[in-house]
Amino acid sequence: MKKKLLLSTFSLLAIVSLTACNKLDVIGDQSIKSFEAVLNSTKEEVTEDTTFGGWSLAAPDGEARFVWSKDFSKTTSNDAFLEVKAQPFIDAGLDISKLPAGMVVGDKIVVGTELGNDKPSSNSDATPIDSYKQIVKNYRDNIKYHTALDHYGVDMTNGNMFEWAKDMATNDKDIVFVLNPQPFIDAGVDASKVDGWVFAKVDTMDENGKKIQVDKFLKPFDLESK
Repeated sequence: MKKKLLLSTFSLLAIVSLTACNKLDVIGDQSIKSFEAVLNSTKEEVTEDTTFGGWSLAAPDGEARFVWSKDFSKTTSNDAFLEVKAQPFIDAGLDISKLPAGMVVGDKIVVGTELGNDKPSSNSDATPIDSYKQIVKNYRDNIKYHTALDHYGVDMTNGNMFEWAKDMATNDKDIVFVLNPQPFIDAGVDASKVDGWVFAKVDTMDENGKKIQVDKFLKPFDLESK
């Protein structure tokens, strides 16, 4: 009887602990609220991508877009990716033949990640924000908070991200397309000459929580002044 009581106590503690962790996921929960605010501010740029099977949020200048899946069990390649026009990089010296395999698709450059194979919960593909909620629910490790810019973001690995402001009212970088510049530099790009992109050092933290600076290509937009 005593052994059963201990097991029941441990089980109860585990449930309470899990529930508490879920309730305390401030980053995950707040990222949903702020991403919904971004979607509401960019309604004309948010469309359904029927070929891919997901949603697309296009940059106001039409030079880039962030795409995320409706149903991760059906997506055969990247579940979330950035697609950017290759021409500005070519004009800055890019030899597309020197980029990693699969990175060039037609006249676009694509960087992304395969998140997993989870099916959406009931009605979860009804809207773009519902599909984003599935990323938070099933692939929480890919949702990041960038302290220096006060941004949330979807990490597409290898230094590539799509970020958005926690609060658009206090931030002049409401959305930012973020690329790792190294593959481009290795393929001949003069990083200072890519039209429409900012080459900058960005403050962030390494896996041990130590502050570091990393090089990035950034395409930021202030949605309220677009």
